[in-house]
Amino acid sequence: MTSRPTLWSRPASIVAVLALALTGAALPASAGPKDPPAQASLTRQSAAGSLDDLVGGKSVVGETTPVHDPALIIDDDGTWYVYSTGLLARENGGTIQIWSSEDEGTTWQYSGTVWDEIPGWIDERYSDGALPENLWAPEIYENDGTYYLYYSASRFGTNDSLTALATNTTLDPEDPDYAWVDQGVVVESSATGIDPANPDKTFNAIDAGIVEDEDGRPWMSIGSFWYGIFLIPLEWPSGKPVEDWQSQTVNLADRFIPGNPIEAPYITHRDGYYYLFTSFDFCCRGADSTYKIAVGRSESITGPFLDREGRDMVGGGGTVLMKSHGAMNGLGGQSVFGDYLAFHYYDRNNAAAPYIPTLGLQKMGWEDGWPTVDQTVEVPELASLPADVAVRDGHKARLAASAVGTPEPVAVWESSDDDGVTWRPADVTQRAERDDDGTYTSTAEVKKARTADDGRLFRVTFSNAHGAVTTEPVELTVEAKPGKGRT
Repeated sequence: MTSRPTLWSRPASIVAVLALALTGAALPASAGPKDPPAQASLTRQSAAGSLDDLVGGKSVVGETTPVHDPALIIDDDGTWYVYSTGLLARENGGTIQIWSSEDEGTTWQYSGTVWDEIPGWIDERYSDGALPENLWAPEIYENDGTYYLYYSASRFGTNDSLTALATNTTLDPEDPDYAWVDQGVVVESSATGIDPANPDKTFNAIDAGIVEDEDGRPWMSIGSFWYGIFLIPLEWPSGKPVEDWQSQTVNLADRFIPGNPIEAPYITHRDGYYYLFTSFDFCCRGADSTYKIAVGRSESITGPFLDREGRDMVGGGGTVLMKSHGAMNGLGGQSVFGDYLAFHYYDRNNAAAPYIPTLGLQKMGWEDGWPTVDQTVEVPELASLPADVAVRDGHKARLAASAVGTPEPVAVWESSDDDGVTWRPADVTQRAERDDDGTYTSTAEVKKARTADDGRLFRVTFSNAHGAVTTEPVELTVEAKPGKGRT
């Protein structure tokens, strides 16, 4: 997209990124791919399996940055995956990043990259000038047992762009058959011949989104700025355009305002309608980002797509679904899987690194045939506190606390063995309950406390996208069994 981020990297590089942003310098190239930074794993949230997801924002924890242009897919085994834009300056190879969750999208971990380096044919394609620093805007789609990963390469700020394809038979990196196979280019821009009445009309070949129509035929929505959003017919099993695709390509959305700031199309089908989600306005400016998510619908895959007021999205229509609210700024770059809307945003609370894109999730509701979201902002507040607990050696120890907030907060327990000087994720199991009044209670259990655990401190942080609150430490006392001293 033309508003692609110019300065961000993984958290370990934040300080360097900010310094370069202040000087306007270019990011240096990495010496080679690097392993993801070591990070203690958070206790998996058991709540996700026992509580029904509410319509509205879904609070996430773990490794959720830098996630830009998230493509969400939920695999048959229940694992959630997000594929996102690669890192600048070819850090970690600059290729598409992978993130995963084993607890229904609550706790996320960084899972590496698709490849160790950008395919050589892309460098050859751009050998007449600046090479792409990273791969952009992935889309992941499954058909007949094959996973199709679309991604883009471009020169920033131009429509000298391409969308390419890789395929795999599994998303599980531990599967012996796991391998992303490069299938080469899908479409390039500037494309010609898509409108005989206007030979100059073209699209920017990035931000692909895949949808099948009611007859099972695949289509790719694509576009960023220029003449807006287009729809290209594809075919299975190649996942590439049909013959003479240019004459069958349809212009779906064009804002007809200076700059034409529209991009990141994604179409999904539901109850007889096709819904076109797009990002309006400008991304990647931290607190100054104006990105927002808009939607229109059509009974036909080829449009016209109209908003709730009946305005055609070719001509400026589009109902704004989500925009900046609370600590979430510049929402966009979205994808849809089922009723879940994935997007990135900039965290207003993260003053040290306001340009780092963060993963956001929202479970959409549906009213009168239109998607709805909940943008209520309630920073978490404690409703009950954990208490000191004393148990006999070898017995269970339970701690509980509760909080309220919107979106519903997530609880993360920590422990300390040095009187609170340092904290680490607690070795506990969790379960959660939600009262009718919206109070969220988290219970942490030490399955078998030992005398070595005596004096350990515990605390819990409840967080959502708009803030967090942490309890004061409480102490675990473990009494030795009768006739035995402490160890």
